Amino acid sequence: MMMKDMVCIVCPVGCRISVDEDSDYEVTGNKCPKGASYGKKELTFPTRTITSTVKIKNAIHNRLPVKTSSEIPKNMIFDVMRELNKIEVVSPIKVGDVILENVLNTGVNIIASRDM
Repeated sequence: MMMKDMVCIVCPVGCRISVDEDSDYEVTGNKCPKGASYGKKELTFPTRTITSTVKIKNAIHNRLPVKTSSEIPKNMIFDVMRELNKIEVVSPIKVGDVILENVLNTGVNIIASRDM
């Protein structure tokens, strides 16, 4: 039997959950339904939201905070970060502006998370 123990990060409770890979990813220890879906997803197709910064010219700060518009596959985090390191934008930028569209063909955009 293959059991994976982890802490659910969907909500602030932080339930300690166990996922049984041999029983169709059955989740135990969760206090809400979100824990069950998180546990299964984390073992079958883990994803993450990225928050970072990119260079910006003509602004009060030299870095603009950005984030992914939705989650990306966990195994692509470092590839996306390399793409972000190549970007330099010019002020003015508004919250929600698309900084990089369809990053690495994921269907996910990189968006500004601050006005500058």
